[in-house]
Amino acid sequence: MSSSPQLWSGRFSEPVSARVQRYTASIGFDYRLAEFDIQGSLAHARMLAHCGIISAVDLADIETGLQAILQDIRAGHFEWKLELEDVHLNIEKALTERVGDAGKRLHTGRSRNDQVATDIRLWLRYHIDMILAALRDNQRALATLAEQHADVLMPGHTHLQVAQPVSFGHHMLAYYEMLARDIERMTDCRRRTNRLPLGSAALAGTSYPIDRDMVARELGFDGICANSLDAVSDRDFAIEFCAAASLIMTHLSRFAEELILWMNPRFGFIDLPDRFCTGSSIMPQKKNPDVPELMRGKTGRVNGHLVSLLTLMKSQPLAYNKDNQEDKEPLFDTVDTLLDTLTISAEMIAGIQLRPQAMLDALRDGYATATDLADYLVKKGLPFRDAHEAVARAVRLAETRGCDLAGLTLDELQSFSDLIETDVYGVLSLAGSAASRNHPGGTAPAQVLAAAQRAKRMLD
Repeated sequence: MSSSPQLWSGRFSEPVSARVQRYTASIGFDYRLAEFDIQGSLAHARMLAHCGIISAVDLADIETGLQAILQDIRAGHFEWKLELEDVHLNIEKALTERVGDAGKRLHTGRSRNDQVATDIRLWLRYHIDMILAALRDNQRALATLAEQHADVLMPGHTHLQVAQPVSFGHHMLAYYEMLARDIERMTDCRRRTNRLPLGSAALAGTSYPIDRDMVARELGFDGICANSLDAVSDRDFAIEFCAAASLIMTHLSRFAEELILWMNPRFGFIDLPDRFCTGSSIMPQKKNPDVPELMRGKTGRVNGHLVSLLTLMKSQPLAYNKDNQEDKEPLFDTVDTLLDTLTISAEMIAGIQLRPQAMLDALRDGYATATDLADYLVKKGLPFRDAHEAVARAVRLAETRGCDLAGLTLDELQSFSDLIETDVYGVLSLAGSAASRNHPGGTAPAQVLAAAQRAKRMLD
């Protein structure tokens, strides 16, 4: 079974087979570039007319035809044809059918190689801006939660063992800082994405007297790609984006893991609204944190797309190769997954419900003020290693008594060091421990509240 002739078929004595046509066609996914393809074509056509390469009449016909095609695409009335391979040829063929020879002149001075490179950059730039907005929504939700609960204490962990008291708000602001770095990376990626390949043609540039800077200005690019070979074959910007996306998903996955742990009855620190959870088909008591679990799981999906693009590019000689058709599906799915995750995450963060008493109970079980007692002894003149040993023995006694350090009598505490006095109980209090970390970046509630308010002001 054979297919209909292609737009480039003059060189060939037979059409491609239907199987090869299905195998090589990209229209099943690159139709998503349509609006950006039309943006680029309009800018290219205006430049061609400005440079005297096509007539003003041709430009008017092209503009009218492309606008009509865009309306059909938005309305869902445009017919995408597999035999036309990709989004570019589908639109060009439709344009030619509408406006005749003017449509055939649109491709003057360009190739699908620089055309698709331009389309992807336009598409990705648009979605990076959406992702940046979604990241800030997550930051705003975290900062609001931190401001509301700056004075709620919870166990800070190392090795997933109780370490020291920290403010719940301080914990939220740690994720705020991760997302701040994500915003920096994504903004930097946008800058490198925002360079115009169009005008590089197939690989060597074009002999027509074009004005690439004019096209760059019209499309909002910061400048042009400086080398035509690199311009048509470069996918660094897509790989860089996927790397930044993988880091964002890693941060969200860490947060999701903590939500899953905190919802477990053994912790019981938080609850999530029912809309982010599901039940069990067999166990009626279950409330499963499915959304955080999926956030954690989808991180592997995004990481896989990064590896896919790195592998795609690792052995390609200059310049464009058909391999690069495989760049779009990983990139598209990374954007979709990341945007969906960020949108849901911001709403979920805003709905977190705290159980402060469970956090306090966990702190009392974990001897979280042991370091404070060691610091107390050091300030009294005891070398730190001796203080460490004395406190370790005090913790062992408290374990046998079934109490926290503050539950030991003064005589019992003094048996470990005669430097201990009645003021020790202020040091052993959870609130006193947190309040003592009263410096920028510390977990003292006053510092956390100020940091949360500062963060919200920066977002506004």
